[in-house]
Amino acid sequence: MRNIMRVLLATLAIALLLSGPVAATPAKEAPWLPEAAAYRLTLFLLNLEPRPWDITDTAWTEPYRGSEFSVGALAWLDRESEIEPAGLLKAMMREDRQAVFAEATRLIALRIEEELDRALAAEESATAQQAVRTARELYRAFEDGVAAADSEAARRIGLAWLELNSSTGFSGVLGAGSTSADRETMEAARAVISSYLAENYLLDSFAPRRALSALPETAVLSGRAIEVPPSLPPGSDIFDQNPLPLLVLNFEEQGIDETDLPLVAYGDMLFDSAQIFGSPARDLGITCSTCHNRSDINQRLFVPGASHQPGAIDVDGAFFNPIFNDRRDDPLDIPSLRGLRFTGPYGRDGRFASLRDFTRNVIVNEFGGDEPTPFVLDALVAYMLEFDFLPNSMLTSDGRLTDAAPEAARRGEEIFNTPFAGLGDRSCASCHEPDANFLDRQAHDIGSVAPAYEGARAGALDTPTLLGTAYTAPYFHDGSLPTLAAVVDWFDETKALGLTGEDRASLTAYLKTVGAADEPYETFDTENTAFRLAFAELTTFASTLDTLLPRRDAEHILLLTDTVAADLSADASTMSNLAARPEVYALAERLAAVGAAVRADDWAAAEASWTAFKSEAAAIEERAF
Repeated sequence: MRNIMRVLLATLAIALLLSGPVAATPAKEAPWLPEAAAYRLTLFLLNLEPRPWDITDTAWTEPYRGSEFSVGALAWLDRESEIEPAGLLKAMMREDRQAVFAEATRLIALRIEEELDRALAAEESATAQQAVRTARELYRAFEDGVAAADSEAARRIGLAWLELNSSTGFSGVLGAGSTSADRETMEAARAVISSYLAENYLLDSFAPRRALSALPETAVLSGRAIEVPPSLPPGSDIFDQNPLPLLVLNFEEQGIDETDLPLVAYGDMLFDSAQIFGSPARDLGITCSTCHNRSDINQRLFVPGASHQPGAIDVDGAFFNPIFNDRRDDPLDIPSLRGLRFTGPYGRDGRFASLRDFTRNVIVNEFGGDEPTPFVLDALVAYMLEFDFLPNSMLTSDGRLTDAAPEAARRGEEIFNTPFAGLGDRSCASCHEPDANFLDRQAHDIGSVAPAYEGARAGALDTPTLLGTAYTAPYFHDGSLPTLAAVVDWFDETKALGLTGEDRASLTAYLKTVGAADEPYETFDTENTAFRLAFAELTTFASTLDTLLPRRDAEHILLLTDTVAADLSADASTMSNLAARPEVYALAERLAAVGAAVRADDWAAAEASWTAFKSEAAAIEERAF
């Protein structure tokens, strides 16, 4: 028992040490019960402007995205509960936000009470334990609100759940070692939970709420300013794409080490740092690389209410920065950043001529961050300008097919370069110029954007490159076309190109060949692991301290140490070499100590911790997998 406590205390110490900054490595959530998931989705969605009532209805009628349950919350309630959701259904029909909140909150509280009743009425220990587990999972819908408002109440209720669970008895193994339920303890623990629910969540009416949250009613009525930590709703996915796209950097292809390019290395760190954004993106660990995995796209990224499909996001909606909310439901397919120095102007409609201006807009406007320093912008731009296209042995540098290309692609190349009346006597190659990375760096209205109003001329979109597109489906600005074949069909049908079935197949083969790559994804094995890749990146980021410490650049040092120390600790949990984990945790502490010394204006201590970090990192590098 003492050894277990030592491990717990050590883990807690590391967590406390690194609890300030948020790691850019998100943690997987435990599955949600259907009604708890629907409740949390409702809170999230009805805080958006305008209110997405259709998605809110769906949150109760269908399983949330990625759910382990095959039915939605209402069907689940019909099967598992005696509680009638009639009041909730009526409130949703009226689109009455406050009433929906009140009815949904009461429903979850009643479900907790229903399961606690079952636990106390159960004759078998296993039945009681299952009911307690279900009640505890339902209480999770309120838990962060209670913790934010009243830490003492959260502690008291947490102990009550532990006592309740441990007092249900044990049926034993083959009849041996069984224990009876401790009814008195169960009832006392249940009373703690139920009294809090009655006072805060089982009310006839609730105070009007500007922002819906799981805060207890007593806290709301107190008038205190209480912030519930931001959270993504059930069904969200901000994890990296799998397989992970291969990153091709211009300087690496020339044999230059990133540690010899401190401005680029710092920009690389910033690309993986949530610290440059404002809340909620910063608190959730969202970074540039969250959407743009390894300079490409994240085809699995999804946030209910902000994404209409995986790989798309509405960055000017109400969630990330309300002041930048354009009140339009217009999620865009995430664009690849490969070959960024060749692909300006920037933005889907080419509204930013400068990559620097585009980058600032992302930080300040889209994600609500503070005004970045000139050094931050310099570093980010320097790093992103190193993104290169994926090598493709079927294509020459000026966009011609090589002997390795299939015959069907050669026939497609002729079609690609053929003028069509439906294209204004131009060809596909007129916009996607093969010798200019399949770009013309202009914006065109091809009719893929529905006009927002009569006479609107806002349908012009920046010409996208075709390089690497074999791996970036779906296509068009809104991801409306699932395959390259569908793109060919769309142009043939809407522009009356008159292509035969063979022509379409050949043109598709050409697009697939142009969009192909020799090695599109990172390859891992038992030793070349994802953690080893992350470890190499993080220690490279840290190497910029060799430049920043002599300059006594406290602001940018702290941005680095806060980011890298937290990420190093978080990534250690993915290591396959379990024996080396404590060393990596200690290394993260060493880097955090650099930041702590800088905050204390103790530059000698900061230098000493940095020297120790470099020595220890080199010593464990070979075991870090």
